[in-house]
Amino acid sequence: MVVDEKIKSAMSKIKHKIIVISGKGGVGKSTVSVNLAYFLALNGRRVGLLDVDIHGPNIAKLMGIEGQFMTGSEGRIYPVLKDNIKVVSMASLMTDQELPIIWRGPLKMKIISQFLGDIEWGELDYLVIDSPPGTGDEPLSVIQLIPDIDGSLIVTTPQDVATLDATKTINFSKTLNIPIIGVIENMSGFICPNCGAEVNIFGTGGGERIASQFNVDFLGSIPLDPKIVKLSDEGKPFVYVMNETPAGKAMVAIAKYIMEKVEKGNGK
Repeated sequence: MVVDEKIKSAMSKIKHKIIVISGKGGVGKSTVSVNLAYFLALNGRRVGLLDVDIHGPNIAKLMGIEGQFMTGSEGRIYPVLKDNIKVVSMASLMTDQELPIIWRGPLKMKIISQFLGDIEWGELDYLVIDSPPGTGDEPLSVIQLIPDIDGSLIVTTPQDVATLDATKTINFSKTLNIPIIGVIENMSGFICPNCGAEVNIFGTGGGERIASQFNVDFLGSIPLDPKIVKLSDEGKPFVYVMNETPAGKAMVAIAKYIMEKVEKGNGK
């Protein structure tokens, strides 16, 4: 595929590009993307967050920027800025959030190309790309359009149906010669809000098992905490608001490892 010169120029100003993918929906991939972006920004990195889930963009909700729209002038589009994170999402282009986007592949690829090449990202240390579940048009377009992507993060939950789909994303990355930064097991145990005990509702160890099976890094497990759901609905990152809880500490440790690995060049 011939990559547009505008995309090459824009991406050349960004040091590290990470795509966050999952085999199935509902595993918390977008939540991981937002909290990774926040961790990086809190540690002095210049960060962009790109939501390429065209049909179900959730990043605007999770970032607390619903109703805020990207602006543009002279053929350039400017991201929404929130807490020093530059955010781009279809939700920031839509005046009616309840209307479905009924597009085939070529239209989706065109808008993703515009997100990469026409957005005024500027100089960034990281671009975190939140992709919809599966191995279809959106992640494929991103990988084809960004030739020097640092790698993929695989998000799963412990149960077999999720890890089965996660193996497909690992094979997807391998087939496209994209380095795999590692596997994150989300919702690994439920923290009881009353007694603080952990219950393995979805099982445990599935993410670590597939990481071992494919000889890729297991980055850690994040327990399920009801407070995360409430904070996410309010657009507040738990990596910041809940950084002393088991879930917050786990996310901080995972994000720190990712940052150190990528910046050492081991993500490739």
